[in-house]
Amino acid sequence: MKKAAKSHGKPALRQELRPRRVSGQSGKRADAGERKPAKAPARAVAIRLAAEVARLAAELDASRARVAALESRVDVDPLTETLNRRGFERELTRSIAYVKRYGVSAALIYLDLDEFKPVNDRHGHAAGDAVLSAIASALVRQVRASDVVARIGGDEFVVLLWNVSGSAAATKAAALEAAVYATPVRWGASTLVVGASAGIAMIGPLDTPADALARADAAMYARKGERRPTASPGAPGAAAGEARAKLTR
Repeated sequence: MKKAAKSHGKPALRQELRPRRVSGQSGKRADAGERKPAKAPARAVAIRLAAEVARLAAELDASRARVAALESRVDVDPLTETLNRRGFERELTRSIAYVKRYGVSAALIYLDLDEFKPVNDRHGHAAGDAVLSAIASALVRQVRASDVVARIGGDEFVVLLWNVSGSAAATKAAALEAAVYATPVRWGASTLVVGASAGIAMIGPLDTPADALARADAAMYARKGERRPTASPGAPGAAAGEARAKLTR
């Protein structure tokens, strides 16, 4: 009886153990099969994140380019494409520092247009803008690339000349006055002509930008007083050919 029980017990044990091995192996295969598909979503997320980073980087570069373009235009007069007052004062400050350090010569010419207000009054501001733009171009053509032209007010221009003597600056001031008068602007059936009065200030090492501008401005008003008796308000007149010692103050 005991032997029979032992012989019947062994096959039962084998049968119980055999299914467990099969179920364990199939479980491992099932787990492995479930983990593999999880790699595809992770890869897709990484690709989307990389694309988003690239897009944001491109937008940042574009924003920086726009900011740089705007900063470059801050110091420029949009009508005449010359420097505005802010840009010119920066250049004048640098120039004074250069004069002080290296002892070079520089001159500031201050130009105020004569008979410009009637242009605006009779023909409108668009006509005045056309005159200002044409005169700015004429002034730029009269100076060297190293010189600076700026519009610092409604009808006020300044020119910064490098390495010039007082007499050379006076000669250039007369040439600028003549260039303004020689720049007629056609506006409809009219031809618009204005003149200019120029004052000169030689820049010294102890100057401030305000000092140099004030001296040139005062010299310009003195010049304007000289020009009033001329027959044609905008024309250079006989005074343009006179010695310009009074302009250098």
